[in-house]
Amino acid sequence: MIKPATIYLHDYAPPSYLVTQVWLQFTLNPETTEVVSRVHYQRNPDVGMGAPLLLDGHDDMALLSLRLDGVLLSPSSYCLQGGSLRIDAVPEAFELEVVTRINPQANSALEGLYRSSGNYCTQCEAEGFRRITFYQDRPDVMAPFTVRIVAEQEACPVLLSNGNPVASGVLDDGWHWAEWHDPFAKPCYLFALVAGKLASVEDHFTTMSGREVTLRIYTEPHYIDQCDFAMASLKRAMRWDEQRFGLEYDLDLFMIVAVDDFNMGAMENKGLNIFNARLVFASPDRATDEDYIAIEAVIGHEYFHNWTGNRITCRDWFQLSLKEGLTVFRDQEFTADLHSRAVKRIEDVGMLRQQQFAEDASPMAHPIRPSSYMEINNFYTVTVYEKGAEVVRLYHTLLGEEGFQKGMRRYIARHDGQAVTTEDFLAAMADANDVDLSQMQRWYDQAGTPKLQIRMDYDAESDECTLHCVQSCPPTAECAEKLPFLIPLRLALLASDGRRIALQLRGEAQPTGDERLLLLTRSEQSFTFIAVDEKPLPSLLRGFSAPVELDYPYSYSDDAFLMQYDDDAFNRWAASQRLAMQCMLSMLEKGGEADDVVLPAFAALLKDHTVEPALRAKALQLPSETELAEAVEAADPGRIHAVREQLRRYLAENLQPAWKQCYEMMADAEGLDDRAMQKRSLKHCCLDYLAVTEKSSWLYQQFMQADNMSDQYAVLRLLASVEGEAREQALAAFADQWQQHTHVMDKWFAVQAGSSLPDTLKRVKQLMKHPAFHAYNPNKVRALIGTFAMHNPVQFHAVDGSGYDFICEQVLVLDRFNAQLAARMVRALISWERIEPVRAALMRAALQRIAATENLSVDVGEIVNKSCNDSA
Repeated sequence: MIKPATIYLHDYAPPSYLVTQVWLQFTLNPETTEVVSRVHYQRNPDVGMGAPLLLDGHDDMALLSLRLDGVLLSPSSYCLQGGSLRIDAVPEAFELEVVTRINPQANSALEGLYRSSGNYCTQCEAEGFRRITFYQDRPDVMAPFTVRIVAEQEACPVLLSNGNPVASGVLDDGWHWAEWHDPFAKPCYLFALVAGKLASVEDHFTTMSGREVTLRIYTEPHYIDQCDFAMASLKRAMRWDEQRFGLEYDLDLFMIVAVDDFNMGAMENKGLNIFNARLVFASPDRATDEDYIAIEAVIGHEYFHNWTGNRITCRDWFQLSLKEGLTVFRDQEFTADLHSRAVKRIEDVGMLRQQQFAEDASPMAHPIRPSSYMEINNFYTVTVYEKGAEVVRLYHTLLGEEGFQKGMRRYIARHDGQAVTTEDFLAAMADANDVDLSQMQRWYDQAGTPKLQIRMDYDAESDECTLHCVQSCPPTAECAEKLPFLIPLRLALLASDGRRIALQLRGEAQPTGDERLLLLTRSEQSFTFIAVDEKPLPSLLRGFSAPVELDYPYSYSDDAFLMQYDDDAFNRWAASQRLAMQCMLSMLEKGGEADDVVLPAFAALLKDHTVEPALRAKALQLPSETELAEAVEAADPGRIHAVREQLRRYLAENLQPAWKQCYEMMADAEGLDDRAMQKRSLKHCCLDYLAVTEKSSWLYQQFMQADNMSDQYAVLRLLASVEGEAREQALAAFADQWQQHTHVMDKWFAVQAGSSLPDTLKRVKQLMKHPAFHAYNPNKVRALIGTFAMHNPVQFHAVDGSGYDFICEQVLVLDRFNAQLAARMVRALISWERIEPVRAALMRAALQRIAATENLSVDVGEIVNKSCNDSA
């Protein structure tokens, strides 16, 4: 395998030339689109004289002509090599006209300009613009863009780009044109163009300063009746950003376009967001509650980027978390303010623990600001996004809402219109609050999940309680010895009746409340509380106050107590997960049945109607097989699946009447309000246990009675893992009902790929031949192949290695036409070092087969290069 070149943060250098204006013209044709770019350059005064002009391009793009200040350049006056363009002799300021030809129809990578369902669409983040024209394709080159689009009127009646429309007209022979101008300087990764046969819905929003903004959502005509919820979500996001952050939209028009073929979830292009269609369309009969929440969150996320990503962007791609971590934090807060804050926090942390902690423990571990990369697309990761959001949350925890907003105001006032670094964000937070936050830099520079070990001593004679805290972080590729992090530890001490004890540290004159935020700054620290008149039970890391792995010797009875009495919703959930995890780990190690404490603890929570339904549902769900595998050495996925099913059956059989009663109590949930969604979530939790004890005919009856997609899909997911006629009838009925609705059919693919039954891989292979499956569509691949590889550990990790062979084959096929998608799929193989030896050898062999393949993309090559671990 040829090792791709590595790009390093310490090699950053500012651009030799700045751009003051960009003018683009696209003459659209499916196979021969012509692009004319006229760019005004001037030498960067901070860079030495005589530097050549270096422009990024791509081998798939044809250079037709090159003019400098109107003079045609001969091939001898420039160098075109490896897709890049170099011009040595250029003046201090000049206009460069570049004419290129590209083939959108053949662009299966879905980067740059491509066609989706006959419509033209762009995706330029991170480095897609270089597939359109030769340009300095880097985020710290910012300029206003004017774009003229020319196309056949019948094929492309709608012509869209960034900013505001300024002119349009009709040409001869049925062609027409439209011109757009974006007055805000932006990097080219935020450029967008959409053209085709699109319908739209329109609404309006009045900003807090009284300006009226036109809002439009564009999509293919047959989807237009499913855009209302997305439009309402957009208006909620705009109002929330004004009320919570004081940030107002800055253009006259805001547009969303939904397309079927898209590598990502959505893209925040200035004024023209492009969305994966699955995150726009919704109606109760076709979308689950989870779909609705996701649509609202992603609509918010991309809109919030207008300020945290667009108006202020990244200096370089190493700073990706500057915009993504901050904006994920903002969309998390948006959802939390509109729905259950406790449930949202649990969902976010649950995903972090399952996916990001696992990434930290893998060969692909990296800091939220990496120090190097081979392919930037590989660093659109849960570390950069979700751990990045947790680091932003640390500022909020340390400074409070008022201090955090002061920091945000300082950040925006200082850097509006600039491309900046994570250090700039840290400095704004520190300066606005006049505090030293220098230790926060370690969260950006050091990879891995810190481990926080806490032990408690209680002295009954002196009524003193001491907490001994030790933090550590395992070695990762970029650093073996880690410096201590700044870790805010929120805690309370609970008395035997569940009340919180007043907290007074030794040396303090009086108690300062019954909840404290302790700042851990050293490897080892101890804190002694006085006047504690009984041995307490600590409630630690309340609200998950830092992204760390907590190690405290909670017993079964401790966790059962916290499940009943802890008033911190997150810790109540965490106790339930710990209790179930401890029980399953013991069963894995020693065999036997579940501990006697588990049943009454779960029974009490199930029947506790003072706890909101969605919180009960989260706490009653068992930790996933993936989480259990992360908690053991040399995991045996088959054994893990069996033990989890054993505990699920134990709880199902012993609490059957209670599950049935609760299920029936939640059955009246109707509508899309938060209360109805909460009741459905608890209903589906009960259904998961009832699927163990009830006959499949009863499950099928629930499927047929479902009057919304949330209920229908919840039953279908369970039936997919139950052998028999009911399973096949339900799958056939679902396909017959939804065969004309491509996004609903993705759910049908996913439930079958996630089945725990032994014939799953055979069925997945058969489904790849189904008329509704298209390998060139990322959503289809993620639904079928991705679900099998990423969310079905028992069948993917079949001991004969068939699952690994299958993914190896699919990665190599995908890599030929969509390297980004292939790189996502190959990650299923990288955790081989945590699997038992037989499977580990088979996983590694699959990685080595991929690595040995000729013409492997950089996207896949980087991952397999780091994961094969040839030195082992």
